Amino acid sequence: MDFYKYVLDNKQTILDHTKELLRIPSVLTEFNPESEFPFGEAINDALHFMLDLAHKDGFVTKNVNNYAAHIEFGKGKEILGVLCHLDVVPVGDNWTNPPFSPIIRDGKIYARGSSDDKGPTMAAYFALKFLKELGVEPNKRVRIILGTDEETSWRGINQYFKTEEMPSSGFAPDASFPLIYGEKGLYSFDITGEVKDSELLTFHAGDRYNVVPDYAECTLSVDLRDEFAKYLSFNSFKGEVIDDRYIIHGKRAHAMQPNLGMNAAFILADFLNQNIDNPFVKFICKKLCFDHLGEKLAIDHHDPEMKEFTMNPAVFIYEENAFKIGVNCRYPNGWDKEAATLKIVEAANKYSFKAEVISDMPVHYVPKTDPLVQTLHQAYIKYTDDTESPLITIGGGTYSRALKNAVAFGPMMPGRKDVAHQIDEYFYVDDLLLATAIYMEAIYQLTK
Repeated sequence: MDFYKYVLDNKQTILDHTKELLRIPSVLTEFNPESEFPFGEAINDALHFMLDLAHKDGFVTKNVNNYAAHIEFGKGKEILGVLCHLDVVPVGDNWTNPPFSPIIRDGKIYARGSSDDKGPTMAAYFALKFLKELGVEPNKRVRIILGTDEETSWRGINQYFKTEEMPSSGFAPDASFPLIYGEKGLYSFDITGEVKDSELLTFHAGDRYNVVPDYAECTLSVDLRDEFAKYLSFNSFKGEVIDDRYIIHGKRAHAMQPNLGMNAAFILADFLNQNIDNPFVKFICKKLCFDHLGEKLAIDHHDPEMKEFTMNPAVFIYEENAFKIGVNCRYPNGWDKEAATLKIVEAANKYSFKAEVISDMPVHYVPKTDPLVQTLHQAYIKYTDDTESPLITIGGGTYSRALKNAVAFGPMMPGRKDVAHQIDEYFYVDDLLLATAIYMEAIYQLTK
């Protein structure tokens, strides 16, 4: 059966509904477990948009207290899980087009969430809808599980699985094709402390551990405007002084690939270190600055299959001589976590600071020989004829980790630029349609 032709016949319907979902500004601003909308009204609006759409299309749905939900089709004892999320990272500045006003230009749909993960969520949804329309009857229950804070702390999906059945297998449409069979471990730590200094008043950068900060600012009790202007000009960095705020503009990127961004906090700290004497600034420059591999802390590691350990110092808060630096790391197989933690603690102690591990998710790995992997790979090959692109591992963390037997599967095609979490995020329209057909084939083969 040629699912791709059916998808093309319904192209406009897919695009119209995808734009509707992308218009919802589903950024987490505050988590409130006492609220009817624990992740805020915008994320709740996105969740109910999907549930209302599924209800109209005749699917079985369940909302788990606005923490997460699922859309179900088919019968059987086993469940195939398709794990999606509706929250998006903050938009940042300098978008060409408003980030929640989706526009199609040059064959791409531009909006925050277009590639991560609202566009892929709609591809998965329409895959299930079209199978239903074509009269396919799965011998498993297929559940599209909708998470609400994948970009932060996974509280939604964790709450969901406290009451709902665990699928026996599944995939997350939240990465790349042909298929992601391994994901690095996710490890975050904070450096905190107090310093004595009368010159640096405030320093702020970053708002998410999984994003390279593209904006940093500080205030000072001394006038360094001339020095700042010379520093920017000499290094070709972007920045300005507005009122009493010294501002740096960097480049936003996903924490799994910090080398693709330019950490604004590093630039600002480097400037300050040349002009004031502050232990907080010195620690950043000595142990963190312009080092995405963790070499300055001596915690770097390389695995032949999963590649390099990476590190993203992401959140910087300095007020009234007290500070926090939040750091997110992605580690491959073989990384000595205990030894690395000791080195981080020792480095902090030398400055009379404190280091604390705040989260750790282990490496997720499904062998390439697993039947799930093989079936998904063949679904991809059927509609791309691509037998050359290798199955890969990544530094990102997807919902596939929530299941023992699940992998990340699409939707980014090989050779495409990864623009998740970046300014002017986009998703190719052709890829959205092709991914829908691939997901139809995958669900069909896994449940026939």
